[in-house]
Amino acid sequence: MQQIPASELILNDDGSVYHLHLLPEDIAETIILVGDPERVPQVTKHFDRVELIKQKREFVTHTGFIGNKRLSVVSTGIGTDNIDIVMNELDTLVNIDLQTRQVRPTLTPLDIIRIGTSGALQQDVEVDSILISSHGLGLDALMQFYTGTDDDETEVLLDEIDRQLDLLFVNPYLYKAHPKWLNLFGNHYTQGITATCCGFYAPQGRMLRTQAQYTDLVARLNQVSAGGYRITNFEMETAGIYALAAAMGHRALSVNAILANRITHTFSSNPAKTINRAIEEVLERLSAKA
Repeated sequence: MQQIPASELILNDDGSVYHLHLLPEDIAETIILVGDPERVPQVTKHFDRVELIKQKREFVTHTGFIGNKRLSVVSTGIGTDNIDIVMNELDTLVNIDLQTRQVRPTLTPLDIIRIGTSGALQQDVEVDSILISSHGLGLDALMQFYTGTDDDETEVLLDEIDRQLDLLFVNPYLYKAHPKWLNLFGNHYTQGITATCCGFYAPQGRMLRTQAQYTDLVARLNQVSAGGYRITNFEMETAGIYALAAAMGHRALSVNAILANRITHTFSSNPAKTINRAIEEVLERLSAKA
């Protein structure tokens, strides 16, 4: 079996993976991803006990227990560039032997749940609601550097979305939530396609002192209707998580706390309350599943 060279699999002096600074024993097989490092303790304050706390750069990891359920919470920072790092290094921890630098003969699938904030693109998706991403639509460039696609049905759906959006300089990609988690969470919340953007301002149709290439981006996303789906919200991580999870054999879901509505031009009066409700409801379902 081929050994992965040091230039490709970079380890710290203590043998931990380069950016996350974690060892294989540091993480659980169920992982909650949050963007904001300060949100990690907001999640783990609900744990019965925390056994590990580590941080390097924006990557904060807590691992602990709710009852007998072992969970890890990892902050990613913002954007699919960081998702690329986090997903690859989490996969490395469970599926590559760091001593021999070889892929393990038996692969371990991780359960990965993102709890993030998002802006609605449909008038009826209310501020302070919780939305489940049935699909992640990537409007960034991450998956131009990887091979692999989702199933034929998703490819047909992507072709129709791409035709309707008609974004000249964007080559979108589309991946589904894992059915295990969609079945557990989906019936309790609104579902929709989440568009993942490569930035917060012009890539999401915002203009302050600069002019966006697509001044009608929000309207374009709002009007897409394909295969019985619509684009309900956008943020900056979901599509990358779904795509890399599919490529690596992990099971991912994105849970979105809706803090803004770009159609009604409203923003939550108490975002912390909405985020905490999303956290509590995710933890309730995860611990019940244990």
